[in-house]
Amino acid sequence: MNENQETRIPHHDRARRRPDGPHPGIIAAVCLGLFVASLVAMAALSHGGTLSSPFSDDSADFYTRHGLAVRISAWLQLGSSVPLGIYAATMSSRLQRLGMKVPGPVIALFGGASASIMLALSAILTWTAGQDDVAALPELSRALGFIAFGTGGFAHVLGLGLLVAGIAVPSLIRHLLPTPLAWAGLVIAALCELTVLAMVIEPLQPLVPIGRFAALIWIVAAGFLMPRTRHQRNTTKETP
Repeated sequence: MNENQETRIPHHDRARRRPDGPHPGIIAAVCLGLFVASLVAMAALSHGGTLSSPFSDDSADFYTRHGLAVRISAWLQLGSSVPLGIYAATMSSRLQRLGMKVPGPVIALFGGASASIMLALSAILTWTAGQDDVAALPELSRALGFIAFGTGGFAHVLGLGLLVAGIAVPSLIRHLLPTPLAWAGLVIAALCELTVLAMVIEPLQPLVPIGRFAALIWIVAAGFLMPRTRHQRNTTKETP
């Protein structure tokens, strides 16, 4: 009898009852909010100072003068890495539920996981450089700054680009997201991948924050607009 009742329930109703995990749009917004908070905390506690690049001559001195600001900023940055990883897992699962039997969901999961790990590693390195005993050694703190910049800069943004591309490509093919948003995702993903050039061409370093924030804003929008089920997707497409 239970089997008969199961067959009477429409497929989309059964799909709606399955656990869907946290809302990806909210998770992405938390990730973006924590990262912005890390920058605000850094500026507020250092009286407008920023730790933008280890290539500047006074980068090592910044850790000595503003150790507390560096540590709190790193703490918030580490917090931002957690919802990013959760977002990648949630969106990958949702794409698979929507019938995406293509590499896109796996690429998104790999990209988001690597971006999350790189951001967390950068936060730990920055926190270490901000310790008073370490900051007192300029050569060591600057070396840690370079590694933190590499992991939390172009390495992190490369992962973000794969996350965006892994969502945008299948969404464009299957019309899961508005077409302009999907195309914007492809452009942002390409921009993120180009940030690797900052490793060898120092003037291209501004690509890192541009790609980072463009990708974070895009995943927030995609998280809120991605349909939950195939029925919802079809209903959206049929609506004039």
